Amino acid sequence: MSTIIWVIGIILVVIILAVIIMYNSFVRLKNQVENAWAQIDVQLKRRFDLIPNLIETVKGYTKHEKGVLEGVTKARTAFMDATTVDQKGKAENMLEGTLKSLFAVSENYPQLKANENFMQLQEELSGTESKIAYARQHYNDMVMEFNNKIQSFPTNTLAKMFSFKEKEMYPVPEEEKKNIKVQF
Repeated sequence: MSTIIWVIGIILVVIILAVIIMYNSFVRLKNQVENAWAQIDVQLKRRFDLIPNLIETVKGYTKHEKGVLEGVTKARTAFMDATTVDQKGKAENMLEGTLKSLFAVSENYPQLKANENFMQLQEELSGTESKIAYARQHYNDMVMEFNNKIQSFPTNTLAKMFSFKEKEMYPVPEEEKKNIKVQF
């Protein structure tokens, strides 16, 4: 009789330990996803901090390119107002497009392209864009790992018990998924 009680006790301890380990792994992954999202925000904040300086530098050279400068400002504001992953993704892609327009406009102004401040800002933005791309990739990797755990057995049962919900991947706009035509 005493052996049965010991066996049942050991089984209960093993089950409790398994639940604790699974729960803690959910918490760890959830925190990694949130940290990955925060890293995207850090890089986007860096980009936002650079944009006003870039606009001021360009303004002096491109008085009649007001629409492009307003577009960058509006896109920057739209991102700051976004709250969900999807909204932030769309706003960030809009901002990226307006920055491309801004750099395209700069091609028409050789003095601007030669301006040391403009070149430094452009280089910093380019480096920041690479960091943003890496941060997006890392975020999506963490979301995939978290979502896999939520969907896999037996952890899916525990996920439902403790209300762990799947996270959204960082969106890629449809126009960026299309083939690019290269013409010479």
